Amino acid sequence: MNGWLVAATAVLAAGFGPVVWGVSTGPLDRRVVAQNFGTSVVCLVMLLLAQAYSRPSYVDLALVLAVLGPAGTLVYARLLADDLEGDPPHSDLLTVLAASATVVVVVAACAATGPGRATVKLVLTGVLLVAGNVIASRALSGGFPAPDGGGGQ
Repeated sequence: MNGWLVAATAVLAAGFGPVVWGVSTGPLDRRVVAQNFGTSVVCLVMLLLAQAYSRPSYVDLALVLAVLGPAGTLVYARLLADDLEGDPPHSDLLTVLAASATVVVVVAACAATGPGRATVKLVLTGVLLVAGNVIASRALSGGFPAPDGGGGQ
């Protein structure tokens, strides 16, 4: 058992339990936020397992999940907009946690991989995961605030 496998197990144990609990119980807003966070957890586990088993194809799976996961959350946000409008979910803490964990995992994996195409793929996966998580979280919480007109009306 190597350090990458231990890290993957730790991320899975720390993140997947709360995700399963959040998805299976509670109000709608908590379920949607847990689903969004689950995407990040599974993607990070795939990146760590790619290093643990020296399987670059796992990075491809993480890349696909980093694209499709937030897209699925945006679909939920659109379909459930009326139900989430009254009391939108607040997922700021989970968004910061997921983004921080993504940065740590991607930087460590890039350092272990070395320069090359694999590093570019890791960085792209990390950027897509962080950006997708932030955009999906903002969409769930009611979207981005409207800018002030600024005009003299």
